[in-house]
Amino acid sequence: MDDIVTLDYGSGGKKTAALIEKLLLPALGNETLRDLGDGAIVPGGEQLVFSTDSFVVSPCFFPGGDIGELCVCGTVNDVSVSGGEAKYLSLSFIIEEGFPFRDLERVVESIRATAEKAGVSIVTGDTKVVEKGRGDGIYINTAGIGVLKYPGLSPRNIRPGDAILLSGTAGDHGAAVMLSRSGLEGTLQSDCAPLNRLCAAVLESGAAVRCLRDPTRGGVATTLNEFAEDARCTMVLREADVPVREDVRAACDMLGLDPLYCANEGKLLCVVPQEDAGRALEAMRSVPEGKNAAQIGTVSADRGAGVLLETAFGGTRILQKLTGAQLPRIC
Repeated sequence: MDDIVTLDYGSGGKKTAALIEKLLLPALGNETLRDLGDGAIVPGGEQLVFSTDSFVVSPCFFPGGDIGELCVCGTVNDVSVSGGEAKYLSLSFIIEEGFPFRDLERVVESIRATAEKAGVSIVTGDTKVVEKGRGDGIYINTAGIGVLKYPGLSPRNIRPGDAILLSGTAGDHGAAVMLSRSGLEGTLQSDCAPLNRLCAAVLESGAAVRCLRDPTRGGVATTLNEFAEDARCTMVLREADVPVREDVRAACDMLGLDPLYCANEGKLLCVVPQEDAGRALEAMRSVPEGKNAAQIGTVSADRGAGVLLETAFGGTRILQKLTGAQLPRIC
C-alpha cells in the first residue's frame, strides 16, 4: 500500500483490489462481504440482494446520458447481475454550492425517467451541500434492494469449456465520456442502460448460467480477470469476435486507450456451458440491450494465465487487470 490514496485506488483494477484485500476485508470482513459480488445476498423474510454505489462521473452530463441516469442504471444492474429483481433504491446527493438549479432539475428528471423504465422506486434519500470549491458539482450515492430470484450465480461455478458471452459492443461508455472530457466532438454515445430485462431474459432462457457481471470500471478485460481468479481457470478471448464500434475504436486509438479496458454501463458478461451458448445468445438478442450479443471466447482448463487474447494477427497477448487510473471519474 502507498502512503497516500491516489486516483489509482478508484480505477477498479489492481490498486482497488489491493485496497479491498489489504485494508477493507481484514478490518470489515465477514462471510457475506468476502464474496465480493456486485451485490450481497442477505437473509430476510425472503432472501434479499443489496448493493450500493457512488457516482462521481466527470462531466456529469455526457453524450448518451448523465449522472442521474447512470446512478439508477448502475445500482439496478448490480442487483440484477447478482440474481436479484431490483425493487427499491435510496438516493443521496452531495451538491457543491453554486451548482445550477436547472442542472439539478435535469438530473432529477433523468433519475425519475430511468427509475420508471427500470421498474424501481426511490424510497429514501438524503441531501448535503458543501461549500463552493469543496466538491465538483454533484456526487450521488445510491443503494438498491431486490428480491433474490435467481440464486447460485458465482464465478466459482465456471468450468473449462464454458462459453464467454458479451451482450454488445465493448467500451462505449468510457470512450464517450473521455472524448467529451477532452473537448472533442463526435458521434459517440454512452451505452448507459438498465440491464434488468436483459438479465431476466438470459436467466429464464433455460441456459445453465454460471455467472453474470456488468463490466464497468476496468472494462471487459478486468472483469474477466476477476472471473479467472475466482474460477482458477484461463479466459481465452478472440479479438476478431469482440464487437467494438468503429467510432469507439477510432476514439480509443486517438486517446491511447484500449476498448477492452474502457468502462461499459449497459453491457452484460455472461458465462454458460458451450452447449447453452446458442440459447443464451438468442435470449440476449430478444431485447434491445442485447441486440449485438456475441460469443467472445471460451474458458480453458489452464491455470494461472488469467486472460489471454488471440489477436487478429494470429498472436496471443496477456490481458492483465487494469493498472493505474486509465479512466478516472468514469462513473
